Amino acid sequence: MIHPILERHADLLVTYCTSIAPGDQVFVQVDAGALELARAITRRVLRAGAEPHLRLLYPEQTADLLELATDELLASEPATLLAEMKRMDAYIRVNAPTNAYELEGADQARQAALGKRLRDVTNQRTRHTRWVGTLYPTPGAAQVAGMSSEAYERFVFGAMFLDDPDPAARWRELGAAQQRWADRLSQAREVRITGPGTDLRLDVTGRKWVNSDGKRNMPSGEVFTGPIESSAEGVITFEVPSSVAGTIVEGVTLRFEGGRVVEASARRGQELLDARLEADAGARYLGELGIGTNPHITMPTLQTLFDEKILGTVHLALGSSYPETGGKNESSIHWDLICDLRGGGEVTLDGETFLQDGKLLG
Repeated sequence: MIHPILERHADLLVTYCTSIAPGDQVFVQVDAGALELARAITRRVLRAGAEPHLRLLYPEQTADLLELATDELLASEPATLLAEMKRMDAYIRVNAPTNAYELEGADQARQAALGKRLRDVTNQRTRHTRWVGTLYPTPGAAQVAGMSSEAYERFVFGAMFLDDPDPAARWRELGAAQQRWADRLSQAREVRITGPGTDLRLDVTGRKWVNSDGKRNMPSGEVFTGPIESSAEGVITFEVPSSVAGTIVEGVTLRFEGGRVVEASARRGQELLDARLEADAGARYLGELGIGTNPHITMPTLQTLFDEKILGTVHLALGSSYPETGGKNESSIHWDLICDLRGGGEVTLDGETFLQDGKLLG
């Protein structure tokens, strides 16, 4: 018997997030640690009259690929996977992390090559299917977050409103509030972010602010856009750590001129930071500016899916942008870095305060 909260999770992913309809072809990619949720999703997709295509990933799969794949394979086009993705109407991705350090020490150049190889598949998935990514709580993720397994489960499911009898209704309510903020942001030309080690200006004139209300990320809770690619000027410090390809990166400071990163330092993870910035021509430019709005996510847990949604934070993504925002930057990376403004920071829109010390005023 499948746990009722997982049934609720699957129903939210299938009906609210991706709006699965009869006849849809649905790619369901699930880490092996989330088998019970994989079954719940598969059953819910079938009940919707659609066809699920389930693919399970074992924890060491990417590490094995990086270690053993030939250079020829990494340089080749993923023709089969791309053709398969082109036939999909929807994509559901479930991460169930078992070891945050699985890729610790992996070759950075080969990781970059793998990212480039999969770029067309990623673009097909994000631009031409209804997609959502989510997380299944595991003891490994709980340990990284510094929480007991039970407390972490409550945190994860609470952030998705799954402890509510009608999670979709709660997401619609948050979405209504976010739309008001997005409407205000859409009137702005310049966004200025200030705080400890931070004074950054961005031009967002004419760019669309997207209301992320759980249709692509679950949990969600953010509004975001793609800033004018050449506009970033100044410096920003990201004290919220992130886990990237098995490496913990923290204390990142970036200085921008003409939209491009010209100086970059990290207290931890400098090698990975340097490698990411050299991934391709677009990696030094911004693809996203986002503001977190989820009231149930109050602390970082080394899961970007959650951490970028913390109410009172902003995040910037190096690399590829989302075309629906008007963003034009292209890259094999999209790396969200989070700046916590709750301890003393501000976001202004054309000089008017919008967010101060973690509180939305706009």
